[in-house]
Formats: sequence, C-alpha cells, structure tokens
Amino acid sequence: MKLNYKNTFLVGLAFMSIIAFWQLYDNVVPLLLTTTFHLSEDLTGVIMAADNILALFLLPLFGRISDRTTTKIGKRMPYILGGTLVVAVLLNLLPIIDNGFYNGNTGIFFGLVPFVIVLGLILITMSVYRSPAVALMPDITPKPLRSSGNAIINLMGAAGGIIYLAFTAVMYPKSKTEGLEHVDYQLLFVFMSIFMVVCVFVMYKMLDEPKLTKENIEIEKQHPEWDLTESSSYEGSAKLPGPVLRSMIFLLASIALWYIGYNAVTTWFTTYISVTMGEGIGGASTCFLVANVGAILSYIPIGVAASKFGRKKMIYFGTLLLSASFLACYILTANADSVTVPMYVTFALVGVAWASISVNSLPMAVEMCKGSDVGKYTGLYYTASMAGQVVTPILAGFLLKNVSYKILFIYATLFSFASFITMIFVRHGDVKAESLKGLQNFEEM
Repeated sequence: MKLNYKNTFLVGLAFMSIIAFWQLYDNVVPLLLTTTFHLSEDLTGVIMAADNILALFLLPLFGRISDRTTTKIGKRMPYILGGTLVVAVLLNLLPIIDNGFYNGNTGIFFGLVPFVIVLGLILITMSVYRSPAVALMPDITPKPLRSSGNAIINLMGAAGGIIYLAFTAVMYPKSKTEGLEHVDYQLLFVFMSIFMVVCVFVMYKMLDEPKLTKENIEIEKQHPEWDLTESSSYEGSAKLPGPVLRSMIFLLASIALWYIGYNAVTTWFTTYISVTMGEGIGGASTCFLVANVGAILSYIPIGVAASKFGRKKMIYFGTLLLSASFLACYILTANADSVTVPMYVTFALVGVAWASISVNSLPMAVEMCKGSDVGKYTGLYYTASMAGQVVTPILAGFLLKNVSYKILFIYATLFSFASFITMIFVRHGDVKAESLKGLQNFEEM
C-alpha cells in the first residue's frame, strides 16, 4: 500500500489556493482596517475574528452536508468549484472600496460598512467550501497513509503561501511603501483571484473524485481493524466509544490552543514590526516567506518520521519547538529596530514546528472516525481551530493596545506550550504506516 503522489498533489491545489488566500487576508486586511479606516487594534481584532466565528458553525455544517452530497463530479468538487469562483469575484471589490474611500468617495459603495459586508460574504463563502476541500484528501487516501498525504497537502499549502509572499515582497517592498500614507493593493488582489481559479481548475480537470473515492472505500472495507467507532458497516454515522471520545476532546483542545498562539503571530506580526521597528508589509512578508520555506523543506521528512515514530510524538516535537521559537522571537525583537538574520532563522524553525503539528493533527482526528464521517470530523477539526482563532485576534489585540506590543510573543509562547500539555491526554489516532525499505521510499516520487 503506497501513497499516490500525483493524486495527492492534485488535491493539494485546492489547499494551495486556500492558504494563499488566508496569507493575504491575515497580512493585508488588518492594515486596511487600521490605516485606511482608522480602526483601533481591538476593533480590528473583532472584525478579524469574524471569519472564525462563522467557521465555528459553517465548517462542520458544510463538512457534513458534503458527506451526504452526490453528484456526477463528486461530493466535494461542487463546493470547491463554486466557492472558489465566488471568492475570486468578491475579492477584487475590497481594494476598490478601500481606494475609493481613501480618495474621498462618499457614495453608498464606499466606506467601512460596504467593506465589511463584502468581507463577510467572502468569509461565508470560504467557510462553505473549506471543509469539503480538506476532506477530499482523506476521501481518497487509506488511513495509515494520511500523515504522508497530509504532508503533501501542507507542502502545497506552504507553496501557495510562498507564491503570495514572494509576489508581495517583490511588488510591495519597503522601498516602495515606506512613507506612503496609502498603498494601492489592487494588483495583489487581482493576482490572488487569478491564482485561486487556476489552481482549482487544474485540479478539477485532472482529478476524478468519484472514481478515487470509490477505490478508497473498497480498500477500507478490507481493513475493518482501522475502524475505531461503534459500527459494523462503512456507511452511515457512528458514535465514538468513551475512551476514543476523550482522546478526541483533548485533541480538539490542543488544536484550539496552538492556533491561539500561532494565529496571534500571523494576524498581528505585520502591525507589530510596523509599530516596534518601522518595518512595512515587505519585512513581515519576508519573515513569513522564510517560515514557509522551513515548513516546505520539512513536510515530507516529517510525514516519513510520523510513520516511524508516530503522529503524537511528532506533535510533541512540534509544540515544544514552536514554544521555544516564539520565546526566541520575543528575545530577538524586544529591542530590535529592524529585521535581523537570527529572526529569519527563528522563523524558519517556526515553519518546521508548524509543519510537524499540521501534518499529523488532521490525520489523528479523522483516524478516529469512519470513512463516511470524514467531512463531519474535518469540520470539527476546523471548528476547534476556528474557536482558537475567534479568541486570539480580540484577546491579543486588547493586550497589544492596553499592555504592550512586546507581549505578542510571550502570549504565543504560553498558549503553544499549553497545547503540549493537553496532547499528553490524547490516546488514540496514532496509527503508523508500513515502513518501506531502501529505494521503495522513492518509487512513487
């Protein structure tokens, strides 16, 4: 039993477009809200948390709905295609409203209210198709291979983030934005909408979802020992036994905690270095670019390591490294006046740590359910992550405003370490794949 790398890479194109979008959202939207519309940090945090509040309800809902969907192109593909097209159109309205408001237009289509309305529509649409997009990998991948499959998916996601960050660093360097009262980001939003549509169109044309899903169902029916639920058949929903349910609860708590720490940095770091160092979006984008490179270089080795040492141990490693890296970031940035090489090295380690966590956490969640519930439990995974991300923009924004911007990395360190503690109580979902020998590891590459 071997992972099909070609199909996994194709599935990863949808995740690539999603991650690229969220990089833009986290990096640019807070800047627009605070500089163009002059909102305070705590109000900006409330708006930035809106997507996570929506996701708490919509991600499990549409994950479950997609489980029960049947069409000629599959049960996930209709949501992925439709959602991407809607987002691509709406995305281009944001810079038009932003530029118009800055230039003094006072019509009904300009201002904070229409900006927030369009942003809300985008976030609702993203919540509709994110769970189906992520559930597609487990749909076509046998359970023991899902850590390796998730490594490829995350590799593609990181590549999407790097493409966005590289484009931003080239088109909006500090030399072009320093001293400007307002920056026009229209080109960046146009690029992102085209990139998202191209990624999903290629996946749709080259991947036969119904065929691959059917093949994986047959494989899993041949291995009833993989099923941890109280059910004797593949079809229909099933309850988790008490011990498995407890593991699921602690896993979801861990997911929420590490997202509280990590998302605080991804949301506020651009503003953080702008306030403390006078750096712009170019400096922040370079740091995030380095983090993504670190993640990309480690995704596949981490997937292999998870097969040998287990998913749980790799998450232990990731949460401890993330905590140490954020603590190092605090030390390096507390009194700095510019981004330095040691900061880049530390962000590379952040990327490695996040790769170790993200590669193994979703497979652990869906390992505990049956195949027909993958969309539902993918939704629960994202509900936990969104719960953390609902809290952190508001709480971190409040602390930055009322305590000090320098508290950002202390905050991130504490919550990352807390996630390590809760992971200790997770007892299920740590399935290992068969170990391959010698050149067998490279046959599918």
